[in-house]
Formats: sequence, C-alpha cells, structure tokens
Amino acid sequence: GQTNLKSPQDIQVYAVNTNFTLRWNYTGNDTTVTFSAEYRWFEDFETNEAEWKELPGCQNVTRMECDFSSAITEYYDTHHVRIRAERREEVSPWSSIFEMVPYYIAQIGPPGIELQSTNGVIKIKVSPPEANQVRKMWITHLSFKYNLVIWKNSSDAEFRSQSIFPTDTIDYFAPDTTYCLKVQATLPLELQEGLFSPVRCIKTTHKVNDLLCATNVSVLALNMEFHLHWNNQYEHHVSYNVQYLMGYLKKLPDDYSVKWLNVPGCENITDTQCNFSSIITTISGFYYLRVQAMNEYNKSCLSNEVKVDPLITNEIGPPGVKVDISNVLLHIQISPPGGSESEVMRDHYDLSYRILYWKNSLNNEQEIKMKEIKQTIGTVSDLTPSTLYCVKVQAFSKVYNKSSQFSKEECIKTPGDKILPLIILATFVTALVVVLLVAALLGLALYQAYNKIKYVFFPSCQPPLNIKGFEGQPFSSLYESTREEPTEKCSIIEISITEEVNQIDFKDYKHSKQSSRDSGNYSYDDDTSGIKVSEETLEKEIV
Repeated sequence: GQTNLKSPQDIQVYAVNTNFTLRWNYTGNDTTVTFSAEYRWFEDFETNEAEWKELPGCQNVTRMECDFSSAITEYYDTHHVRIRAERREEVSPWSSIFEMVPYYIAQIGPPGIELQSTNGVIKIKVSPPEANQVRKMWITHLSFKYNLVIWKNSSDAEFRSQSIFPTDTIDYFAPDTTYCLKVQATLPLELQEGLFSPVRCIKTTHKVNDLLCATNVSVLALNMEFHLHWNNQYEHHVSYNVQYLMGYLKKLPDDYSVKWLNVPGCENITDTQCNFSSIITTISGFYYLRVQAMNEYNKSCLSNEVKVDPLITNEIGPPGVKVDISNVLLHIQISPPGGSESEVMRDHYDLSYRILYWKNSLNNEQEIKMKEIKQTIGTVSDLTPSTLYCVKVQAFSKVYNKSSQFSKEECIKTPGDKILPLIILATFVTALVVVLLVAALLGLALYQAYNKIKYVFFPSCQPPLNIKGFEGQPFSSLYESTREEPTEKCSIIEISITEEVNQIDFKDYKHSKQSSRDSGNYSYDDDTSGIKVSEETLEKEIV
C-alpha cells in the first residue's frame, strides 16, 4: 500500500467567462506519471457531504493543466476540486481541496471589435465578451461599460483612454495617420474589469469639408428650456431637420442608426435654431441631437452629434424677488427659477438661495451682508429707521455645483423712528392739559371776581321806594325825624265828630302807624294835603 508518488501542489483554477482551466505543480521527474482530478459541488450551503465525481477533461492527462469547462454548469454554487498523480497501478494521495464559486473567480473576457475609417473619423463597433457563446457567465451584458485605449503608432506614442459605446465614432484624429487601439469591458457596479481585446491598428483618411453641413452645433438651456443652435455656411437655399436619439439606445449592441427621430416643430425649417424642450420627457436619461441639412437637390448632410444630459446641461436662471417691510423686519419673498410651477427646478436641484442686502446710501463703503436660506421666504432684522435697503438673490445647487446670476436689485425704505412722534404727541397732550387747567383756573378766578364786583356795585336786590327818596343821604339819617319845613299849618275841625269816633279813629291810626313802623314806610291819609308829618305832630293835632 505504500507509494513513492507525491501529491500535486499549488492547485489553481483560472476562469475567463465560462472557460475553466485547472493548473497545478508536480515536483517528480517521472515522465510516465499522469494526473486525474475529481470534483463535487454543493447546491445548498447546509449540505456538508457530496459525492466525488470524476472531473471531465481532467482524467489521465500528462500536462499540468486541463480544461474542465464542460463540467461547470452552476456558476453560483460552491465547488471542490482535488487531483492526484498516477503511474500504472500506483496512485499518490489526493492533493489539498481547492474550493471555488465560479462566478466569483471568473474574469471578463476580451470584447470583439470592428473598425472602419471614413471621412477623417474612425467608427468602432464593440461586441460583448460572450457574444458568440451559448452559455454565458455574464447575463447582464447590457451593463457592460467599455474603455478604449488608443495611441498613435509611433515611437513617442501618447496613450489616451476614454469610455465608448458599443457603436461609436471617434473624430479627433490627424489625417493619414495610423492609430492603434484596444478595448476593455467592465462591470462598474461589481467592480470587475475584463481583459483587453487584441490590439488593432487602422489608418485615418482626409475629412471632406461639406459646406452644406451645419457647424458649431450647441445647446443652450435655461430653466429647463432647451434650444439647439448651429451655423449655416451654405450660400444657397437649405432646410434643416433636427433629430434626436434616446441615450440608452447607444448602450445596446444593436444598430441604432435607424432609430433617430425628428424633433416636433423642427422639421424642414430654415432657422438656425430650434426649441426641443418637448422631447425632454425624463431627466434621468440623456439624449443625442444632430442636424440634417438638405438642399434643393435633396442632398443631405449630418452634423456632429451633441449630448444632452438635462440636469447637467441646463443652467439655473435668476430667481424672482419681492420685498416688503413690516415693523422692524425686512421680508424677502423668492420665486424659484422657472416659476413656481417648475417642479424640476425646485425638487431635483435641491435649490438654496444666497441673499445679499445692503444700505443704499451715498457712502459707497457700506458693508454688503449675505444670508443663505433653503426656504423661499426670508427675513432680515436689525434695520435702521428711515433707510433705503437693497436686496438681490442668487439661486444655487450644491448637488450639481451650479449657481444662477443674481436677480435684479429690489430696494425699499424702512419707516421712520416711532419714538420721536410719540414723544412729540405726549408733549403736546401734556401741554394742552396744562393750558386747559390754567385756563380753567383763570376763568374761575375771573368769574369769582366778576361776581364780587357785581355783588358790590350792581346788587340784584333793589332798595325800598322809601329808601330811594333819600339818595345821597347816609343811612343813619333815615331813622331821624325830618326837619319840619315851615309850612302853613291848617286844620279842619269838624264839630260833628264825637269823642267816641275820635277815639276809634285814633285807635285805627295807631294801628296803622304801628304797621307802618314795622314795614319802615309811612302811611298817607287821602283827606290830607299829602304833606309828610311826624308821629308827634299828628298826635298833637289829634289832641
């Protein structure tokens, strides 16, 4: 049971696409030794035991490598491989087990390429690495990206690398010059890079300058309004058709030359510009545009193509601005570029706004202040009363590293200071109250003085008639008996008057006299001559 054969060492598997090669090393010198391999695979990670089987293509081989591509059909399952040396009836121990998952160790093979040199350009067509194979390792061949390395076939060659589509045109070559190139397929999402294609060389031709072709084709886009412009160098009548191609079609290996479409509204036009905003139906993809020129003889010429990636090609326009003042705040209302209905500008660019504001005075050294906001409404505080403030706003997107021009300046004057008018009003009211109080007191004093004067000099009650007769005489003299003027005393004595009557008349007289004294007036007798006499005189006459 003993043997002198050694086991193979350094077991490796090399995989390109679906082609698998097993390689190993052997230190023995016996040339009659052959090698045979076995394999097993696990459909389930929980299965630890599987039956070993002979590895097709790797039985009794004399070289230290074998191709077992036909044995691998499950590219995502775990496989084990082992090998041993054999010499007639004698065998070596099995080598160590090599474990692999085919998909993870496989390399992307070289793509196929086709070249054509025409009119000063090189047209290249690339086919996927497994284009001619029935079994495919890379089922997502549409995800392939292709890198081109090209250089001038000379001793001081400078290598240039760029990404290309499966069908592409390269137009920056010098005429009558040989260029060499190679292409590599990659899967960026899986971080896998393939093998380069064999080097191919081709000689360029001269480019024919056709005056009918539109030149300097360019795109001007502002706020998602897209315009294509070009120059006309043809002296005779010419009309244009603007054509576009969806960008994803260039990623396909199929021929897309028949899939160009005319832009609506830009067919058979004579202008050298066209609004193609109507075809921008999605912002996640990209587009290609070209201009087809036709003369009166139906000869046509196609311009160079221009690529349009909507969010990158588009430029942001200045926003709209309105300003207002309330109390001590400056209110700034911003209208997004493209108007309030432009959802693309507002949502996809994630716009922010840069506000510049300053005092507009004769002093040009006034500091310009800046404020950045995300909302479309901003406020500025700490304003100076009775001052003209000016504002301008710029929209910008950090995501796309784009910014607009500043809007037009909008100016507004802040209201005056309200403290001074309040002070003036309070002073006026206080002064008015004081004046009214002084006037009221003065009026009251004058009224009291007037009443005193009127009371003293113009009393409201009149003296009795008997006092009025003594005008100019002192009041004390009113109670003194008046001097008797020398008058002729006459009396009429009626004899028929009896003493009893006289007594009655005297009593009546006395009673009348007493009443007159009480009232301060003297009574007059109708039968007398009207001359005033004193009480004593009358008594004497009666006696």
